[in-house]
Amino acid sequence: MATDLTGPDTPIGIFDAPFDTALSERYLVYALSTITARSLPDVRDGLKPVHRRLLWAMRLLRLDPASGYKKCARVVGDVIGKYHPHGDQSVYDAMVRLAQDFALRYPLVDGQGNFGNIDGDNAAAYRYTEARLTQVAVDLMDGLDENAVNLRPTYNGEEEEPELFPGMFPNLLANGAAGIAVGMATSIPPHNAAELLDAAMALVDDPMANVLDHVTGPDFPTGGLVVDPAAVIAESYATGRGSFRVRARWTLEKEKGGGWQAVISEIPYGVQKGKLIEQIAALINDRKLPILADIRDESDAEVRIVLEPRARTVDVQVMMDGLFRLTDLETRVPLNLNVLDKERTPRVMSLRDALYAWIEHQFVVLERRTTHRLAKIADRIELLDGYLVAYLNLDRVIEIIRTEDEPKRVMIAEFSLTDRQAEAILNMRLRSLRKLEEFEIRKERDGLDKERVDLESLLADPAKRKRRMKRDLKRIRERYGPETLLGKRRTTIEEAAPTRDIPLEAMIEREPITVILSQRGWIRAMRGHVDLTASDTLKFKEGDGPAFAFHAQTTDKLLLAAENGRFFTLAADKLPGGRGFGEPVRAMIDLDGSIRVVGFLPASRQTRLLLVASDGRGFIVPVADTIAETRKGKAVMTPRTGATLKVMRAVLSTDDYVAAIGDNRKMLVFPIAELVEMTRGQGLQLQRFRDGGLSDAITFRFVDGLSWAMGGESGRTRTETDLSAWRAARGAAGRMPPTGFPRDNRFG
Repeated sequence: MATDLTGPDTPIGIFDAPFDTALSERYLVYALSTITARSLPDVRDGLKPVHRRLLWAMRLLRLDPASGYKKCARVVGDVIGKYHPHGDQSVYDAMVRLAQDFALRYPLVDGQGNFGNIDGDNAAAYRYTEARLTQVAVDLMDGLDENAVNLRPTYNGEEEEPELFPGMFPNLLANGAAGIAVGMATSIPPHNAAELLDAAMALVDDPMANVLDHVTGPDFPTGGLVVDPAAVIAESYATGRGSFRVRARWTLEKEKGGGWQAVISEIPYGVQKGKLIEQIAALINDRKLPILADIRDESDAEVRIVLEPRARTVDVQVMMDGLFRLTDLETRVPLNLNVLDKERTPRVMSLRDALYAWIEHQFVVLERRTTHRLAKIADRIELLDGYLVAYLNLDRVIEIIRTEDEPKRVMIAEFSLTDRQAEAILNMRLRSLRKLEEFEIRKERDGLDKERVDLESLLADPAKRKRRMKRDLKRIRERYGPETLLGKRRTTIEEAAPTRDIPLEAMIEREPITVILSQRGWIRAMRGHVDLTASDTLKFKEGDGPAFAFHAQTTDKLLLAAENGRFFTLAADKLPGGRGFGEPVRAMIDLDGSIRVVGFLPASRQTRLLLVASDGRGFIVPVADTIAETRKGKAVMTPRTGATLKVMRAVLSTDDYVAAIGDNRKMLVFPIAELVEMTRGQGLQLQRFRDGGLSDAITFRFVDGLSWAMGGESGRTRTETDLSAWRAARGAAGRMPPTGFPRDNRFG
């Protein structure tokens, strides 16, 4: 319970209030301070307070582009001592960023010394580095001496600082901004100044003009490619939220002998080159992209990263797609155009709204500068009128000065002068008298009169203000046009398809292997394609023997079918080596030891499989629907109670008939079209049995006949081409097989 502190002895400044109310009020003050005075830029000049104060302090130190450099420590000291009472390191970090040509599209500070690099190295301490303003910063501050913006007292009230900058450079969008406030953030990528100025001139004529006719997309200081479709870019700019997919720029360099290498010359914005190279090197060391053999950094002042393939036969596009997917060679640069508007209210603007807000600010600046110039003209005309009086009455003026105790009062009374005019005459030097000629005075006054009339008509006529604005924008554009070194577009807007799924061959080094699964379920993969007919090639534990053996590649997926109808997928590159007897396959999958393996084959070489249960029911299934790379596998066939999966065989694209034989040694042949294709279930009855069940089934090409091994060591086969006697409808009982058919009732 709160103590009542409201009595007569309550100390001044102590109040009784609920804790949550007091906390929320104070946190709100902190949040507003962070949003409006630290993290979000102003839409009118694109600067945060720390950047504005840095440039203002450098201006007062007269660090213009034509002057010499001064130590950054001097600048930082002035900033934190006069304008920005924060830590010196944070202020210096902000200053460093303003000087980095890989961070800012149009740097505002010209640094001398180590200001960091694109590798991610930090800048030297501020006692070692020097700086001055760039021409961009001068353009941004143009008009500060002409009352273009308001000045406010600094935090200690001793000096003044501008509330914002008036210059005609679209800094917010040209250099971008990033910041995290309380409950909101901003992220604005840089753009090309010439394109922004073209769009601004269009908005002067038509506030609803389509700015995307001029602004094609971001223009990053590090170049690269923006590969989003035009519709996606337009949507992001229309809402003020989105992101841009940015890729590195690369070229293919061919070498003698047919070899080649990929060379990266530009990396995405915000990516540190050193970390990027470490990222790619880790892929090589971990063999996550085996088609990439090596990476070299041959960069000097320009980025040059060389990528060497494993072999000249590697598809360069596959390799680069893999790198785009797995590394920061492709990144997403966010767009969140959250800024402070002219009322200092944070809100998300579209690209057109932000640019138009800047144009509105420029019109305000134009009016203020014009008004300021008119006041200066009025002051000068007043003095010129006084000088003219002095010239026409020079002898009398000299006499008054020599003889009168209060010459100023006498001159005011005799010549109807103002106090300023009389004071100016009295302050004239004698040497000026020879220049005080009526013709010169009247010439200057007429010129000022003409200028005043022009300026007054400018203030009175909106059409003239628009023409003047466009003329001034065009003049600035000439300085940052695409034909200039600084203004030339660096980032290419080029739509590209999303990166393709990386082929397995790119992730795994393709090598020939021989896969062996024993009767007791021990699996191994021998290097190379060994001779499966040689008796001394395959060795097993005592009491064990071969069940399945075939040639494959390390990039293959292997299908294992169990008699309960579940299918398991094994990666060929993950199999144990061929030394020894291998490892139990049941350690890799969840398969009970009592369940027999029915089939085992490479999945990548087949498109369809024939599945038949022991009760004679079966169907055809696409291989793609049987793959499940989990330990539990996938239920594909669901045999009826008492039945098990008996046959899994590959179906060739040319096969058009099915042959089935039962335990009762009766064979049936029927068209494959009578069999259903499905992804899971029991299927249809292939053959009817009076007793027993199915022994084997196979698909084949009818015109080629049915072949089987004759047995023994001869290796000869026999083919029965006339199968009309066994041809019947699916589900028939069949008849005894041809003479010489194997006694084990297997097709081989």
